[in-house]
Amino acid sequence: MFRLKTAMLALVVLAVGVVGYYGYSFYDFANDHPDDSRFKKFDPGSGGAGAADTVNYPPPKWEGTERVNILLLGGDSRGLEENEIPRSDTIMVASIDPVTKKAHLFSVLRDTYVKIPGHGSDRVNSAIVLGGPRLAMKTVGELMGLDIQYYVYTDFEGFVKLIDEIGGIDFEVEKDMNYTSRADGPEYDIHLKKGFQHMDGKTALAYVRFRHDALSDFSRTERQRKFLTAVAQKMQSTYSLVRLPNILRAIDPYIESNMTVTEMVKLASLGFEAKAQQVAGVQIPPSNLLREVQRGGASVLDVDDDRLREFIQEEFTRVPETPDPANAADSGGSSSAAGAEAHSQDSTAKGGQG
Repeated sequence: MFRLKTAMLALVVLAVGVVGYYGYSFYDFANDHPDDSRFKKFDPGSGGAGAADTVNYPPPKWEGTERVNILLLGGDSRGLEENEIPRSDTIMVASIDPVTKKAHLFSVLRDTYVKIPGHGSDRVNSAIVLGGPRLAMKTVGELMGLDIQYYVYTDFEGFVKLIDEIGGIDFEVEKDMNYTSRADGPEYDIHLKKGFQHMDGKTALAYVRFRHDALSDFSRTERQRKFLTAVAQKMQSTYSLVRLPNILRAIDPYIESNMTVTEMVKLASLGFEAKAQQVAGVQIPPSNLLREVQRGGASVLDVDDDRLREFIQEEFTRVPETPDPANAADSGGSSSAAGAEAHSQDSTAKGGQG
């Protein structure tokens, strides 16, 4: 009996230790707000030149029972001066229903012409430059008719570090991909062969960056949704859960977010409950609602906001298709890409570097 009690006590101590270790890792990650944040001038408490632009755009609170929406921003910081803010190279919204555990991953085409509160109209990827993440949340939220409560920002280095820390991703590359640019430098050349392969961080970055084909940003956003779904599946694996504290420490210098510790823990729990392979991937705007127009001498993508919001609400009520386990298929991307064949994508590609 004594040995049994001792063993039970050891298990309890071990369990408490593990919970404490993971809890501390979340706490340390969520509370690390470096003074050299690239968005410091937009902080309402900083007194910076851009702070006034964000004071009037506080994100809505998430109570835990309604749909939660997270803006995912990827920036390309290459060639910029210190503290210079890049336009959003990638814009996505992860939307999860905490009741049904159904999740959607929306890709917002960066050349979409939108109203930016307080700044007139411009491409959606310029909102972060004009007012930081809070203005980007407000802009994308109004476009889609969603309350966006949180944001997560990273750049190329953060993406590479994350993929490396989770041990890479086994993924099917759908075709040969080749691209070189003197402006980017040889370290950003893209040379991928068609076929199933193991991707490290640099290889994965090349895959999600590639847009030099007939469909440009349309096909690139579809690839990004598929790849991030595969990343989510890997993060839900036992291997990644065991290494979670190490993963958080490794990516911490490259990530910025407005989540508190409590919110991060709640969202992490919800994220693990949502099945990654059943995430619905959707392009915004969908091909049948967008049209190319000229604004300020440049080609941009225009959309009827009301029809777009109706489309998004319909997506939330759509019964998801049963996923093919042999293929991490994107439920909304393929149809969006196919419908985009009629559009010329040269103008769409002008919104930023590859």
